[in-house]
Amino acid sequence: MITSFITHPDCALHDMGPWHPENPLRLNAIVDQLMLSGLMNQLLQYKAKPVTEEQLCRVHPRAHLRSLELSLPQEGFTAIEDETLLAPRSLEAAAIAAGAVIKGVDQIFKNQADNVFCAVRPPGHHAEKVESMGFCFYNNVAVGALHALEVYGLERVAIVDFDVHHGNGTVDIFRNDPRVLVCSSFQHPFYPWRYADLNADHIINTPLDAHTASLAFRKQIEASWLPALQKFKPQLILVSAGFDAHREDPMGELDLEDDDYYWITQLLMDQAQAHSGGRLVSVLEGGYELAPLARSVHRHIEALQGL
Repeated sequence: MITSFITHPDCALHDMGPWHPENPLRLNAIVDQLMLSGLMNQLLQYKAKPVTEEQLCRVHPRAHLRSLELSLPQEGFTAIEDETLLAPRSLEAAAIAAGAVIKGVDQIFKNQADNVFCAVRPPGHHAEKVESMGFCFYNNVAVGALHALEVYGLERVAIVDFDVHHGNGTVDIFRNDPRVLVCSSFQHPFYPWRYADLNADHIINTPLDAHTASLAFRKQIEASWLPALQKFKPQLILVSAGFDAHREDPMGELDLEDDDYYWITQLLMDQAQAHSGGRLVSVLEGGYELAPLARSVHRHIEALQGL
C-alpha cells in the first residue's frame, strides 16, 4: 500500500501552554516514533496547505468563522471553554489541520496514494456547525467529507470515529444529511454529553462502559459498525482517529491496547477494499499520553500500509 503522511510544522502555532494535554509535543512524539522505527521512510511525506474560506463554509457558516477570528487575542488566550483556548495564531494551525484533510482527499482521487494519515492538530470532531468546543475549532473530517461530496461528486461517504469521546460535532453537522454515515464509539456517559442518544439510520452511536477492554470493544464494533458499513457501501471512508481510549491515556477510562488500533484499522481497510476501492483518509483526533499515542499511531499506520 502507498500511504501518504500529511502534516505541517505550523500545527505547533496553536499552543495553549505546556500544562495543556493538547499540545505540540503530540505530533513530535508521533514523528519521532515513526522515524526511530524506520516506518517513516516507507511513507510519502507531504506538507499540508491551509483550508480556504470556501471549503470551510461548506461546514461552518461565515458568521461563525468571523466570530472566531474576532475572538483571537493579541497575546495570551481567549477561553472558548474552560480548557479550550484560542492563542494568537491558533486559527492558522486550525486552517492547516483542515487543509490537510482536503489534500488527503485530493490525493486519493488523483491516485497519488492508496490511503492517507493526517498528523495534524488542533483536532476537530467536537466542532459543531456553529460551536467550537473540546479543543476543536474547525471540524476537519467534516471539511474533508463535504469536499469529497461536492468536488468529486460522491453520493456516500462514511466517517468512523474511535476516539474516547463522542464525535458530537460530526454528528451535529451530518445528522440531517443521509449522504454521510457517521459511526462513533465512545465512553458513555462522558464528555461532551450531547447527541449520544440520537437515533437515525445514518448515525451509529456505539456507547462503551468505562473500563471496556479489547474483547468487548471489538465485539461491539463488529456488531454495530459492520452491518451499517456493509449496507451503506461508502465510496470513501474517513477516520476520526482518536487514540485516547488507550488504557494508559488519562483522558478517559477505556482500556484499549496498541493492537486494538491495528485491529480496527484492518477492519476499516477491509471495508474500504470491499466498497470504496480502498479509499481511506485518517485524521488524528485525541491521544494525550505521548508514549501510547506514538505506539498506537505506529500500529494504525502499519495496518494502513498492509504490514
